[in-house]
Amino acid sequence: MVGKLVVVEPLRSEHERGLFEAGHDREMWTYLTAFPNAFETRERFHRWMDEALAATAAGEEGAWAIIDRASGRPIGSARYLALRLEHRSLEIGWTWLGRPWWRTGANVETKLMLLGRAFEQLGCERVELKTDARNARSRAAMAALPAQFEGIHRHHMALPDGTWRDTAWYSVIAPEWPEVRSALRQRLAKHGVSGYRHEPAGPSPEGWLPRHVQVRGRRLEE
Repeated sequence: MVGKLVVVEPLRSEHERGLFEAGHDREMWTYLTAFPNAFETRERFHRWMDEALAATAAGEEGAWAIIDRASGRPIGSARYLALRLEHRSLEIGWTWLGRPWWRTGANVETKLMLLGRAFEQLGCERVELKTDARNARSRAAMAALPAQFEGIHRHHMALPDGTWRDTAWYSVIAPEWPEVRSALRQRLAKHGVSGYRHEPAGPSPEGWLPRHVQVRGRRLEE
């Protein structure tokens, strides 16, 4: 998916070095609790990459690399996960961007393209977003989409340090998508991106879309 500011493409092993450089920042990983120390060494980051690529290959998730369109550098990542084909629902999660691209419009455009693909191409009825309830910055970004706050799931996840995470849940449903799309385009205009149109994504030559959203021969839009 090619936008004005970023390109969002299937995660590949060749993205690893650039992503490690973009993500070498302790604060960014504070609430990415499954891999809280992935930023510290290339070995730990490689394990994060392996997990993302393996989940994608298994059809359980779909990992994306976020590329700065001007420089061609990998600057972050996101995933489709929690695929519920029978309910036409998925989650957008594991989203992070290198600090230099915060408040540049890169995250806004990434969300616009990932949500657009989910609702307009995959036929989703519901897209979920969730984060650690303590993550004020992430929660503010979700509310700004605007996604609807659905509450706190207490002790939702066991953390590697033995504590428990309370999780804040948000969602966008299909009838709300036109309003959310309009709001995201208006926010992009504030970053100098006007008359917004991104190049729509079709199935890749590698067949990544079917691997990602197809289970036992069923597609999400069916």
